[in-house]
Amino acid sequence: MTKAPITVFGGTGFLGRHVVQELFDAGHAVRIAARRPALPEWAEPGDSLEPMSVDIRSESDVSQALEGACGAVNAVSLYVERRQLTFDQVHVEGAGRLARLAQAHGVQTFIQLSGIGASPSSRSRYVRARGRGEAAVIDAYPKAVILRPSVMFGPDDAFLSRLADLTRLPVIPLFGHGDTNLQPVHVVDVARAIARLLGATPPARRLFELGGLDILRYREVLELVMAHLKRERTLLSVPFPLWHLAALLASPLPGPPLTRDQVTMMAADNTVGEGVGTFADLDILPRSLRDALPTCLPVQSSVSSSSE
Repeated sequence: MTKAPITVFGGTGFLGRHVVQELFDAGHAVRIAARRPALPEWAEPGDSLEPMSVDIRSESDVSQALEGACGAVNAVSLYVERRQLTFDQVHVEGAGRLARLAQAHGVQTFIQLSGIGASPSSRSRYVRARGRGEAAVIDAYPKAVILRPSVMFGPDDAFLSRLADLTRLPVIPLFGHGDTNLQPVHVVDVARAIARLLGATPPARRLFELGGLDILRYREVLELVMAHLKRERTLLSVPFPLWHLAALLASPLPGPPLTRDQVTMMAADNTVGEGVGTFADLDILPRSLRDALPTCLPVQSSVSSSSE
């Protein structure tokens, strides 16, 4: 008898591909739903993996991807808006569409990936869309599970890679004084949490916030990266109004290096709150950023720059 699959929307993305592997390793059949789907490099002939081309703006695409599925994960994300793709289309309308059709198809478990701080009243358009997306999901699928990770890191990520690039500068500008608190979480730990929630005996909670073992100021994260790469640099405090101005000036560029949403998010702490489900509810001990740096940010790629 063929197993009912779990559909992972955004299954080729940074988080999605780890979710696919964790689910597969746990014995699930997995549909990899993405605009440009592909089997993972580790896949072998006969594996219960099904790539499926899906645009979450399409009712028919989403409906087909959910047909016969026992679970679904929405790991689709958009961090910078483009002319034909907005936060609302992806994080509000898209998330609501997935939840509504999952309910219609009788999908047993629907997991919506959001982020710590998600709120419909946020000053950040991205964070505001995330908050509205959560509301749209719960409205369409009242028993949906909402997962809010802190900033994620891992091999080939955007977070640590960008910080490593900053350490090539003679002076590194900080957001304000660099005092914003972060709780970076390893992408594999988040993927394992999702696999647990799709297991036979998931906890009853519907809202989880997932943070790593360390709570660090932004300045401290940079110092860890500099020490790991053996680069000594001066850290320069830059007031947030100047960052907003820089983001505004960069906004007309295609793929701007900095957006006003990103600046706004860097002004708020990003740590696990009170009264929510955590890794402890899932019997997972998250790993430490300090301990994981060697595998996430190999030094050999930066040896030639160590004396810069």
